[in-house]
Amino acid sequence: MTTYLISFPSAAMTATGTELQAASEDSHAVVRAAKAAGVWVFGGGIDGSVPPVMVDGTGTVLEATYTETRHLDGGFAVLEVATREEALEWARKLAAACRCAQEVRVFGEDAES
Repeated sequence: MTTYLISFPSAAMTATGTELQAASEDSHAVVRAAKAAGVWVFGGGIDGSVPPVMVDGTGTVLEATYTETRHLDGGFAVLEVATREEALEWARKLAAACRCAQEVRVFGEDAES
C-alpha cells in the first residue's frame, strides 16, 4: 500500500452560496466512501485564521514561515491505496465533489515512520 496526499489550495475553491453547500455535502460523501473502503488515513483543511509559526533547532518559536510555504492553505486528504490509479480515481471523485482540481502526491516510504 502507498500513501497519497490529495489536495487543493483555497483559491481553487470558487463555489459560493448554495453551490458551496452542495460541494461540502458532496465532498463529505466522498470522505465517508473512502472511510468505508478502508483507504482514508486523515484529512481536513488548513485553518487560515491561525498564523503559522516556525520552531528552530533551539526550540525558539519564530513568527515566520519558509518562503515556499507562506501561502499553504486549502484542503487535503491522505489516503492509503494499492495503486496510483486508485489514488487518481479518488482524486477524480474529490475534484467532482469539491468543484475544483485536486493535486496528487505520493509520500515517500520510511521504515521508521
